Amino acid sequence: MKRIKFLGMITLLVLSLAVALTGCGQSSSKSIDKNLSHKELVAKAKKEGKVVSVGMPDSWANWVGTWKDIKTNYGISHTDTDMSSAEEIAKFKSDGTHGTADIGDVGVSFGPVAVKENLVLPYKTQYWNSIPSWAKDQDGKYVGEYYGTIAFLTDKKNVKNAPKSWADLLSGKYKVDVFDPTKATESQFGVLAASLANGGSVSNIKPGLTYFKKLAQEGRLSTNKIDISSLEKGEVDVAVLWDFNALGYRDQVDRNRFDVTIPKEASASSCYVSVINKNAPHPYSAMLARDYILSDKGQINLAKGYARPIRSDVKLPADVQSKLLPASEYKTTTHITDYKEWDKTAVALPQSWQQEVMAYAK
Repeated sequence: MKRIKFLGMITLLVLSLAVALTGCGQSSSKSIDKNLSHKELVAKAKKEGKVVSVGMPDSWANWVGTWKDIKTNYGISHTDTDMSSAEEIAKFKSDGTHGTADIGDVGVSFGPVAVKENLVLPYKTQYWNSIPSWAKDQDGKYVGEYYGTIAFLTDKKNVKNAPKSWADLLSGKYKVDVFDPTKATESQFGVLAASLANGGSVSNIKPGLTYFKKLAQEGRLSTNKIDISSLEKGEVDVAVLWDFNALGYRDQVDRNRFDVTIPKEASASSCYVSVINKNAPHPYSAMLARDYILSDKGQINLAKGYARPIRSDVKLPADVQSKLLPASEYKTTTHITDYKEWDKTAVALPQSWQQEVMAYAK
C-alpha cells in the first residue's frame, strides 16, 4: 500500500489532487439506511453484489483473506486500486456524487481530513465499543482497523550482527534503507521513533532528524525501493519499516535469512482507519465490509498479515499469534493517541527532512 501522511500538507494535497483529477465538488449523499440489522445489511449488500476498495490491495496486511471471506460468505465480488491515503481522499472528493470507490484504508491522520471535507459515510458497526476512542470518529465517520510499530528488518547475509537498537544501527557500517519521509508513513514514524530513543518527543523530532543526518553524512542513508525483489537480490542491508511489513517480507523471502526486531530504546506505532465514501456506488457492501473487518474473523485475518488488530478483545489462534513478535519486544513502544499534537509536528517534517537530512546525503 502506498502511504502519504502529513496533515499540514494533507488538505492542500488532497484538494490539488482532486482538482487535477476532475475538479468536481461534493453534495449530499443519497439516502442510506445505517440502522439495519445484520441480516438486513447482508441482504442489501448481496443485492449490490460488489465492493470497490482503494488502497486495500491483497498483499497489504492480508486484505486478500478478508476479500476472499466476503466473496465466499456473501457472494460479493471485489476490486481494488492501490493508492496513497491522500490519493484515496482526493478520489472520493473528485468523483463527487458520481462515486466510483466504496471504501478505503487510510492513515489515521487522514480520517479528520475526510470528515472536514464531508466525504465519508458514518457507520459504527456492532463492534463500536471495542474500538479505542483515539482510533475513531465519534460519529463513526472513520474507524480504526489495525496498527503497526516501527521495526528493523536485517538481511543477515549482508549484516553479520543484526542491530537491536538505534545505537547499534548508528554504529554499523552498512546501508540503512528508509522510504521517503515526505511521503511514507513508515519513515515518518521512523523519524519519530529515533527521536524518542534520543530524548525527543511527539512535539520534538529534532533528535530524530539529527540521527538520520549522521547516517546521511556517512553515506549510509538510502531511500531505494524496498520490496520483495530488492530484498531477494540482497540490495537492502537494514530497512526501517512497520513490523507487519518487515515480518511479511521476512517470511515471503526467507525466514531464516532475515531478522526482525523492535529497537530496544524506543519505537512508535500508529493505526490505519476505515473510510466509506458517502457517495459509494455500493454503500451496503462497504458497510458490510467494515463490519467484517472489525469482526473477530476480520481482525484475525489482519493478524495473519502480521498487523496488530485494533480490537484488544479478540483472541488470536495460537498459530496466528506465533506469527507476530512477542509482546516483550514492545515494552518501550509509544502508541500515539493525541494526533492533534503529532499533526502539528508533522507539518514541518517534509521541509526539515530535506534541509536537515538529505542536504547532507552522500
